[in-house]
Amino acid sequence: MLVVVSDTHARTDHRLAGRTLDAVREADLVVHAGDFNREPVLDAFHDVSTELLGVYGNTDDDAVRDRLPRARNFEYGGLTFAVTHTRRGGPTALSLFGRERDADVVVFGHSHRPMLDRSGPVALLNPGSHAQPRGNRSGHAELDAVTDGVRCRLVTPDGEAFERTTLTRRR
Repeated sequence: MLVVVSDTHARTDHRLAGRTLDAVREADLVVHAGDFNREPVLDAFHDVSTELLGVYGNTDDDAVRDRLPRARNFEYGGLTFAVTHTRRGGPTALSLFGRERDADVVVFGHSHRPMLDRSGPVALLNPGSHAQPRGNRSGHAELDAVTDGVRCRLVTPDGEAFERTTLTRRR
């Protein structure tokens, strides 16, 4: 299982709880789409994750920025994912970023609003914020490789799956 989180905004710990903490511990791969804030938070994620891939966000300190890239690609379930924290220009800029990186899916954060959008040339996935939803639903994403792509669901820390889709190759 792949778990995607973002926007922790903490100083000392990962602020994971409930299903989000369990999912991170169970996952083969955890992706964080930025805004850890401080290096001890990044270290706390490493402590509870089998494997962690992250990018830095706009509020991350220099220590986090020194350890993580601004953007990255990875493969999972036969799909290419491009990860960034944000891009000026909204969905159009995110979609362009994904196409430039030859991705099937763009993972991003920043808005604290969980969403799955398959309407464009590249699927867009924002897990929301598990720790600081800012008026949105708290969330993370859980993804599983299946025969026809990657099954994706947005899940609350209480374990409620509130959006589901299957992501497929776009190219």
